[in-house]
Amino acid sequence: MEKVTKTEQEWRAQLSPEAYHVCREHGTEAPFSGKFYQHKGDGVYRCVCCDAPLFTSDTKFDSGTGWPSYFEPYSDEALVEIKDTSFGMVRIEVRCARCDAHLGHVFPDGPEPTGLRYCINSVCLTFDEA
Repeated sequence: MEKVTKTEQEWRAQLSPEAYHVCREHGTEAPFSGKFYQHKGDGVYRCVCCDAPLFTSDTKFDSGTGWPSYFEPYSDEALVEIKDTSFGMVRIEVRCARCDAHLGHVFPDGPEPTGLRYCINSVCLTFDEA
């Protein structure tokens, strides 16, 4: 996969202020506020920064946490996982493998078959209807 690299000025020009804050500055959108939190369409969720496929609607579930949740990424190569010790917690941050955008975190409390919950900020995503 070819990496996408841009300057901070290029990212700011491309993204909304909220998307820039979450994707490039590792922020978080407010729970229950994102456009994809209760989204039910069939298709593929993509990275707002580089358009890489990240998740499919078949893996989306309602976790009750306030953010879109998925039990499996689009492919094994779609995401990068990084240990995150900010805010006095130990979590696993999830980034887009293609452009390094911060997407959210993954937790070991999801449904079968993986037992994982990828908790993703809506502002980091676009959606292609199937």
